[in-house]
Amino acid sequence: MRWIAVLFGVLLAGCSAQAPLGLRGTGDLGIVIERASGRVAIVDTSARSVLARVEGLGDLSHASAVFSRDGRYAYVFGRDGGLTKVDLLLARIDRRVIQAGNSIGGAISQDGRLVVAQNYEPGGIKAFDAATLELAADVPAAYGDAGKRSKVVGLADLPGNRFAYALFDAGEIRVTDLSDPARPKTATYPAGTQPYDGLVTPDGRHFLAGLFGEDGVAMLDTWQPELGARKILADYGRGQEKLPVFKMPHLRGWAVAGRKAYLPAIGRHEVLVADTADWRLTRRIPVKGQPVFVMARPDGRQVWVNFAFPDNGWVQVIDTQTGEVVQTLQPGRAVLHMEFTPRGEAVWISARDDNAVVIYDTTSFARVATLPADSPSGIFFTTRAARTGF
Repeated sequence: MRWIAVLFGVLLAGCSAQAPLGLRGTGDLGIVIERASGRVAIVDTSARSVLARVEGLGDLSHASAVFSRDGRYAYVFGRDGGLTKVDLLLARIDRRVIQAGNSIGGAISQDGRLVVAQNYEPGGIKAFDAATLELAADVPAAYGDAGKRSKVVGLADLPGNRFAYALFDAGEIRVTDLSDPARPKTATYPAGTQPYDGLVTPDGRHFLAGLFGEDGVAMLDTWQPELGARKILADYGRGQEKLPVFKMPHLRGWAVAGRKAYLPAIGRHEVLVADTADWRLTRRIPVKGQPVFVMARPDGRQVWVNFAFPDNGWVQVIDTQTGEVVQTLQPGRAVLHMEFTPRGEAVWISARDDNAVVIYDTTSFARVATLPADSPSGIFFTTRAARTGF
């Protein structure tokens, strides 16, 4: 039996030599984008600490990330068209490709086998094998008689290995079925003027695209796509002049709490509340500035809001039971993103110009930790791996 113990010891030694983070799960891991340095910080949400940093991810000025089903790998989409697969346990780049000239995000398929990037230049989406990052499908966003290609925004995964996205220049919503990547099938739906971002509801049924060129949101019921996209919240700005827009709101950070949806109003100091039963506007909540992210705590009791310049040093908290702002915080200069811990006891907030990630207790609103980070922007935790549209 002694040889078994010796062999077991050798195997353990080999594992520890290969795994800088040690033997552990991935459920409380995440990454913080350090945009100025082209790197990501791997963080532990339980210990509230930075475990490692991974260099060499290129231009991360508008970076986002999705995760493999097991939470081991982060797929980081860079502005320079780079798609980087980061091994969170070995704290290193597993694979990296330059897949476009200008890219702003992506998604992962329901079965976890495809990673899909949305591209400004050339306009369209590209699907890659999640294991190898080999190209699996290229779907151009061509429109009009001249065959122009539109910028793609708002890409979100749907059940059935489908993907919904909006074409900014063409004013369309498209749904591409990649269940057979060798034969993509795409359906097109007129949406409105300049859809600038999109999201899918947590159940994967409704895809919503915000409209920059007009008031309102285009919505496609993916269970009944034959009905086409219809406009909701079309009259929220009737008779009002929009303010200059310093930063586009992010619908991907919207909030659903119970039967209510909370969305940022473009060009206004308001959070819009809609009833998800009929998508009727039920309330406008005045807030400090132009909302960028409007995010619900996992239990739905709170909605946290950050703002565009010049109010981007503030965060406000809305109590969803009363519909009132109950807390106003100043985490730091240039707040760019927020992310809740898996069960919502804390929220991590990036303060870019203070080179810090600030962590708040969501019950007491006390600041409980501050982590150094080089111009942090997006914060992404591995719990996103189990959620549709994230």
